[in-house]
Amino acid sequence: MTLRPATADDVDLLVAWHADPETSRFWDNETFTHEQILHRLERESVDAWVVEEAGEPVGYLQAWWEDDPPRRGGLDGFLVPAARGRGIMAAAARMLAENLLAAGWQHVTVDPYAWNERAVRAWAKAGFVEVSQHPANEEHVAGWVLMRFER
Repeated sequence: MTLRPATADDVDLLVAWHADPETSRFWDNETFTHEQILHRLERESVDAWVVEEAGEPVGYLQAWWEDDPPRRGGLDGFLVPAARGRGIMAAAARMLAENLLAAGWQHVTVDPYAWNERAVRAWAKAGFVEVSQHPANEEHVAGWVLMRFER
């Protein structure tokens, strides 16, 4: 498993992945056009990564951060359906979270929906522990779980 920066060359792949109902349902059923994905890859406060297994793209992972010190932020990501259940995302998330902490981040969080038990378990396998549970709000259409990475 490796992580590589997502680039403009990945836009069509990311559009197709987000268009898959088995992916978009975990992202509030959002789908994106070519231009929207390109714009998302250009955001200054988000680093986008493609997760690869044996050289094949199998998922997406992003790290976003808050502007105010100390440096802190969170991860979001998904795997294509065929790559799920093999521990790939847990390994990728653990690697990225450890790299971010080594680079001086204060903490790294994730915020999966509480109904997405598979994601909650995967984040826990990656080293994230539950901090709190929250109801739907302006950023979450359903109840969600705040989890923080612990080494």
